Amino acid sequence: MKLVSVGDNCMDVYHTTGTSYPGGNAVNVAVYARQCGATTSYVGFVGTDDYGEQMQLALKEREVDISHLHRISGKTAVTQVELKGNERVFGEYLEGVMNHFTLNEDDLRYIEQYDVVHSGFWGHTEDFFPRWRDKQLITSFDFADKLDAPLVRTLIPSIQYAFFSYGQDDDFIRLYLQEMHELGAKVAVATLGENGSLAYDGKFFYQQNAKSVEVIDTMGAGDAYIAGFLVGAMQQKHIKKCMELGSQKAAKTITYFGAW
Repeated sequence: MKLVSVGDNCMDVYHTTGTSYPGGNAVNVAVYARQCGATTSYVGFVGTDDYGEQMQLALKEREVDISHLHRISGKTAVTQVELKGNERVFGEYLEGVMNHFTLNEDDLRYIEQYDVVHSGFWGHTEDFFPRWRDKQLITSFDFADKLDAPLVRTLIPSIQYAFFSYGQDDDFIRLYLQEMHELGAKVAVATLGENGSLAYDGKFFYQQNAKSVEVIDTMGAGDAYIAGFLVGAMQQKHIKKCMELGSQKAAKTITYFGAW
């Protein structure tokens, strides 16, 4: 099966060193899913600056199809990052050409050749998910920690695999995941950082512990989890196995600097 990731990309620029790494939820999921063995593509906008070229080359080197990665006159999105201990802290975000991101009919026809389509909260893709649902694509979306955003309840009926970020397994998140399922999600998942993850499929809750590794940089951990989970789902594995695959991928990602 094939996965296409659509929407946000950015260069993660570490403030203390000036080192830049390609990233962004949609980009990261495409790269990580490719590393897990899936055929993947990324659709988005980068600028005509050096960062745009860096993003393009990095994705090509990692065997992600970039035939619908468009270079637009202007600047590539940039996120300033600081490390506090081994925890990444996001600073200023300059959206650049992604501020005007949209899809044309050629892009849409291309995307609809894929089995799974993934995007996230900053991807500017929400208007297209009802179409992808109607085209019977498997839909995935990362709502990050924006649990209270109005977008959640308007978009969730079009999402099969809904991912959220939270801190712990408690009554609030369990009720929340149940509500997301009732509103239309096939499976609702909360990544809980060092507390692992929690998923709900309408019948049962499933728990997965975080893997114990030496943490260098937490950048990309949530995106790696999503990629591992989705590749498991594409292989029709049980939810618990999908969670384990996600956890394994996230654990590997946090042992080095940058997302990938």
